[in-house]
Amino acid sequence: MEQSTKKRMLSGIKPTGKLTLGNYIGAIKQFITYQEEYEMFVFIADLHSLTLPIEAKELRQNTKDLISIYLACGLDPEKVVLFKQSDVHEHAELGYIMLCNSYMGELSRMTQYKDKTSKLGENESIPTGIYIYPTLMAADIILYDPDFVPVGVDQKQHVELTRDLAERFNHKYSDTFKIPVPITAKTGAKINSLSNPEKKMSKSESDKGTVYLLEDVNIIRKKIMSAVTDSDNLVKYDPVNKPGISNLLVIASALSGDSVEDIASKYSTAGYGTFKKAVADIVCSELTTLQQKVKEIQSSGIIDKVLEEGAQKASYYARRKLSKVYRKIGLR
Repeated sequence: MEQSTKKRMLSGIKPTGKLTLGNYIGAIKQFITYQEEYEMFVFIADLHSLTLPIEAKELRQNTKDLISIYLACGLDPEKVVLFKQSDVHEHAELGYIMLCNSYMGELSRMTQYKDKTSKLGENESIPTGIYIYPTLMAADIILYDPDFVPVGVDQKQHVELTRDLAERFNHKYSDTFKIPVPITAKTGAKINSLSNPEKKMSKSESDKGTVYLLEDVNIIRKKIMSAVTDSDNLVKYDPVNKPGISNLLVIASALSGDSVEDIASKYSTAGYGTFKKAVADIVCSELTTLQQKVKEIQSSGIIDKVLEEGAQKASYYARRKLSKVYRKIGLR
């Protein structure tokens, strides 16, 4: 297989819950630019979706929707290796090896683990997958020797663990893995909830504060018009004192291409109602186009072909890397 001269980047998204505007701006939309600059590997992290209970029907639909959205946004299978994690068995195999090279202390310090377990009731059993999934995530990354991994601020800790595990393996068995560098998008890396603008917009948050990519645009418009702001009616970027307005400014900037400063200046004295309507127009226009493309892709029958070809390309790299690992640790 021909080797690219570009730096390599890898990213994955779990097919759990419905994709949000935060996912779109903070990750997926960035890939359209990245695919021109880097050799891109993008995967559907469906094994990670099993860390908490999920119905098979829901997982299949979420996966189909996610792949469709990737393609509708402009990811080009000729430029990007797009595949499902579960279609490349080396992910799970290297994940176990990384688990055996990790320590309980470092896994228990993961912020995501603390956050998720704190939300479970005292009498609820904590799935083991919540505890150990960072080692699978590490395997997902180092299997392909990426130079960069784009992450949200809440996932940076996991990439740091990945770096630690890769360095630990290299020190013990000789150089095997490239040490990846986490990068955070400059704009729109973190989109907050419309109902609680001091918290990240999440697939697990309330419907009122979250904009879902494939929901009715009329509902989306109502959510934006009802977004929590403040009482002074001044459109200004100030994340500390005006988190709601600042969040809407970031959303408008990420989708329109105009700077936060220019948008704030344009609507500085317009009032919140006028500003919210402008933001709603921008969001609804973008998502109406996206939803139409998703429908066309899902009815075209190309999804299976894209995933099959992507898995073949990914397996070429994964097979070679895991074979090297097996030889070094004595399994070959």
